[in-house]
Amino acid sequence: MSKKLYPDARAALAGLLRDDMLIHSGGFGLCGIPSLLIEAIRDSGVKGLTCVSNNAGVDDAGLGLLLKTRQIRKMIASYVGENAEFARQYLAGELEIEFNPQGTLAERIRAGGAGIPAFFTKTGVGTAVAEGKPTQVFDGQTYVMERGIVADLALIHAWKADPEGNLIYRKTARNFNPMMATAARVTVVQVEELVEQGSLDPDQIHTPGIFVKRIIVCPPGYEKRIEQRTVRKRSEAPVPAAAGTDPLPTQTAR
Repeated sequence: MSKKLYPDARAALAGLLRDDMLIHSGGFGLCGIPSLLIEAIRDSGVKGLTCVSNNAGVDDAGLGLLLKTRQIRKMIASYVGENAEFARQYLAGELEIEFNPQGTLAERIRAGGAGIPAFFTKTGVGTAVAEGKPTQVFDGQTYVMERGIVADLALIHAWKADPEGNLIYRKTARNFNPMMATAARVTVVQVEELVEQGSLDPDQIHTPGIFVKRIIVCPPGYEKRIEQRTVRKRSEAPVPAAAGTDPLPTQTAR
């Protein structure tokens, strides 16, 4: 058995957690979030955390669980609109927030994983985003300097993994997960499906296993929440036939 495989989230995080950590948490809304690992952090009781994530889930899922228990001291994020407790704590001065334009946040994480300590971007120049940050002129245009982010711990959700931690993400659940997996001192992954070594097409691997230290497999029946379920309303009345055409025949169930 691979030394990277652990029986559950609590075991996978054993010895890694401490107060005042900087943690990357993958996902976008509730899509691709490492929910089992977040729940294990909640249960551990560590506090004073700085969490880097596009947003903070919702009130009863994702990082919203850690906000509810007051384990997060600071959020580095780009969007907070779906979490009422997040907004309440921020407006009450109970939570520190470092807002980032979404693309800038993604690039700060990617830069951290690439060993780039800082970069310049036009996004945010002349706004509150640039306050207190160095600026520089390139080709007659002003750019603001942003720092790369390297976390103490990255929490990642993937679709498939082999025992060495080579990862494949599924569709939009890829979001922030690949860059976060590269930008932490330790990366722990929850995966939906574990496959045999050598069964993954090397050209389809999104995150090489060299970045992954610990893996857990989601149990049967693992729930992937939908942030806002939107469905098309069905019309109860039959759709009238267009002028000049025959109506569709009615079929009788047998």
